[in-house]
Amino acid sequence: MKFLLTAGPTREPLDPVRYLSNRSSGKMGYALAEAAQRAGHEVTLISGPTEVARPEGVHFLQVETAGKMLEAVQASIVGTDCAIFAAAVADYRPTNIAEQKIKKSADSLTLVLERTPDILGSMRALGYRGALVGFAAETEHLVENARGKLLKKGCDLIVANDVSQRGIGFDSDDNAVTLVFAGGREESMRKMSKRDLAEKLIGVCEKLVK
Repeated sequence: MKFLLTAGPTREPLDPVRYLSNRSSGKMGYALAEAAQRAGHEVTLISGPTEVARPEGVHFLQVETAGKMLEAVQASIVGTDCAIFAAAVADYRPTNIAEQKIKKSADSLTLVLERTPDILGSMRALGYRGALVGFAAETEHLVENARGKLLKKGCDLIVANDVSQRGIGFDSDDNAVTLVFAGGREESMRKMSKRDLAEKLIGVCEKLVK
């Protein structure tokens, strides 16, 4: 099969030296790419900036902003059987990027932000009919929020994790998730290494491909 994966954070620049981003390490997305490659699939990994070693044997595309990630996804998703969106894409970006470094002068600074492109949410409208998998990093109402995301974005599966819990999620080598499927089924997966979890998730995704 052909798999497309996104991983890591995006960075939305404020000026030449500053940006808006988040705590995503990219470890889960990279583990998924490696697991899919080990399972014999053809893998394209589109990654925001991370410090994780680039997986071997995959087609790797490095991007920085949400806009560039969308462009890379649109150029790569045609013909794929399963698309897994594990990247933590910034929801907002500055409406104006300063050409020079913003100097510390006033006592306060107001930033005006605009929405970034909804990459996952645009896939069905663009005609993608493969298995569509999203991730939801939540701090409350885990299953409720994941179910809403699944319905809104037309996914077959949302992989939800509670990032408020210590020892799982951002920056961690371990994770524990709840799988929320189209059709109403839910499945909890206990805490395990992201490598082990990735292998299980790739197996689940293989079964989603029709």
